[in-house]
Amino acid sequence: MENREKFSSRLGFILISAGCAIGLGNVWRFPYITGKYGGGVFVLIYLFFLLAMGLPVVVMEFAMGRASQKSITKSYDVLEPKGTKWHIHKYFAFAGNYLLMMFYTTVGGWMVAYFYKMLKGDFVGADSDKIAQIFTDLTSNRNEMILWMVIISVLGLLVCSIGLEKGVEKITKPMMLCLFGLMVVLIVRSLSLPNAMEGLSFYLKPDFSKVKEAGLSEVLYAAMGQSFFTLSIGIGSLSIFGSYIGKERSLTGEAISVMALDTAVAIMAGLIIFPACFAFGVNPGEGPGLVFVTLPNIFNGMAGGRIWGTLFFLFMTFAAFSTVVAVFQNIIACARDLWGWSLKKSTWVNGALLIVLSLPCVLGMTDWSSFRPLGMDIQGWEDFIVSNNLLPIGALLYILFCTSRYGWGWKNFIEEANAGKGIKFPASKAYKFYLTYILPPVILVLLVMAYVTLLK
Repeated sequence: MENREKFSSRLGFILISAGCAIGLGNVWRFPYITGKYGGGVFVLIYLFFLLAMGLPVVVMEFAMGRASQKSITKSYDVLEPKGTKWHIHKYFAFAGNYLLMMFYTTVGGWMVAYFYKMLKGDFVGADSDKIAQIFTDLTSNRNEMILWMVIISVLGLLVCSIGLEKGVEKITKPMMLCLFGLMVVLIVRSLSLPNAMEGLSFYLKPDFSKVKEAGLSEVLYAAMGQSFFTLSIGIGSLSIFGSYIGKERSLTGEAISVMALDTAVAIMAGLIIFPACFAFGVNPGEGPGLVFVTLPNIFNGMAGGRIWGTLFFLFMTFAAFSTVVAVFQNIIACARDLWGWSLKKSTWVNGALLIVLSLPCVLGMTDWSSFRPLGMDIQGWEDFIVSNNLLPIGALLYILFCTSRYGWGWKNFIEEANAGKGIKFPASKAYKFYLTYILPPVILVLLVMAYVTLLK
């Protein structure tokens, strides 16, 4: 096996790890639930859970990657005590990365399609019915969806096929910096609209009456879920990047940087969306409708709307593509660790499989749309299995593995996490108690609640 590749810079590592975490949920879910559950109050609750639940698991993923110098498919084998069975998790984690990409590439393809349609001027002069129709036409057209899904997948595979430093890092770094630049430009534009300030106060002004109205438990559950799922923790998609970094810096500071960027994008997305919605008297919903119907309507009413719309969908394409590249990189590295494949072989075998396995998601919206067990289509099920099962269970296993003497153990984990200069991970007995006995039951509650909601 050749020497493991390394990032050429710390910035590359932080931006690519953040790119993996920054996804479409930051844009179409976070701003909406923030506005719904009390603005600034919700943001504070969310940040609390991000530090209490997200941070330890991110540090654990990075630590296991760095200590083993392997992807999730081999890190347990290197670190677990002889005779234990922790490594069984690798098959679920590997499958989780696959499942995630089986629906994410379709949605990522929509972003590329909309960037192209905006650029081409398809929305110019369209009324709100026509705009809604454009989205309906896209999501009911099997061949068009497959085309865009293949385009984003092939681009992602090409980047990964060049290697970590020359491909993934070289392309992701400028792309992430462009993503932040585009967001700043869009925020300035949005805040300069009439009535923008009303939107801003709806979004971020603390409003306890909304917390009361929704009920504290619902608000806490929403904040907990968002803080947990925004980082994609639990399937090893971050631990791979831990395996590419040296021991110069401790891992807690790096994890905080990644989370800060992820949160910044989520908050900035709201600064684009809410002022614009209030300026045009539109109700900001959540999910695909917000991005593909509500916002194109707003851009149409804006001076220079075609340019702003194109820039917005370029930003959305970057947000989706950064996740695609990061997870593809993990999948390719996993197969190389497992079977000793070359970079080329792993890229193209996995690439072909990923494209074929992404077809059911598209077919579930078109030819197989009548197949809806428990009222959910194929994409809904793929998302449910990853987000509500594999992520929380995986995170739970990471925590148990890093705290238990039957796993890697607390001492080994702390030693790895705190090697190098920078912020140290708290090694106190009280914090270990919290991670061992309090956080696991909290994650189990998230798991159970997902099924309660499903069966409702």
